[in-house]
Amino acid sequence: MDLDLAFRETCPTITDASTSDQKKEKEKWDRSNRMSLMIMKRSIPEVFRGAISESILSAKLYLKDIEERFVKSEKGEIGTLLTKLVSMKYKEKGNIREYIMEMSNVVSKLRALKMEISDDLLVHLALISLPSHFGQFKISYNCQKDKWTINELISHCVEEEERLKRDKTENVYVATTSKTKGGVKRKKPDKSKDTKAAVSTQQNKPDKGKSVAKSDEPVCFFCNGAGHKKKYCQAYHAWRAKKGLPKLPEAK
Repeated sequence: MDLDLAFRETCPTITDASTSDQKKEKEKWDRSNRMSLMIMKRSIPEVFRGAISESILSAKLYLKDIEERFVKSEKGEIGTLLTKLVSMKYKEKGNIREYIMEMSNVVSKLRALKMEISDDLLVHLALISLPSHFGQFKISYNCQKDKWTINELISHCVEEEERLKRDKTENVYVATTSKTKGGVKRKKPDKSKDTKAAVSTQQNKPDKGKSVAKSDEPVCFFCNGAGHKKKYCQAYHAWRAKKGLPKLPEAK
């Protein structure tokens, strides 16, 4: 539709000696200029339209006037981008490839503002921003004589991240299988059985101060004493009297 014709070419000059082709080109340019002005005025907020002079009839000049009202301070923008670049840390919430490419994008913006940052510096900044478990990876790079490009750094970092994930999975598997023996979970010892056995043993122990019955002697089921039965036990008679129970015949 040649809507950008007014931005790509200057306005043709028409005279009485102009040919029909030149007049058609002028008509195309005028149409492109009018359509561009109409689109811009409908797209921007009214508060901005009121601040721009209506006497500007060229779409190119109209856009330039808007641009001048939104000029940023290059020094301030450089400071913001440098602060962002230096403070970036990889937190493993995303993909390490995307993370390094984001750092490279910030460097590209700084270069557009005429702030030159070398690829070697970017590589070092990226390595410094990696978490502590990449320590062996950093040492390996520092021990090499060759320097990596950004693409090589991305490739090696992706490989290292995948290796660390595999090691982590294997460690979890080993920790899980170490709790089993022969693929079968060990049963925890039943402490209740030990407790019952201890109680039973304690109950079967004879009380101190009381005689142990021989195999042919009677045993009192009240005081566990030997040599007499329950109905002849003096302790049993005393207990019945304390409870108000009828008195039993005394032992003969």
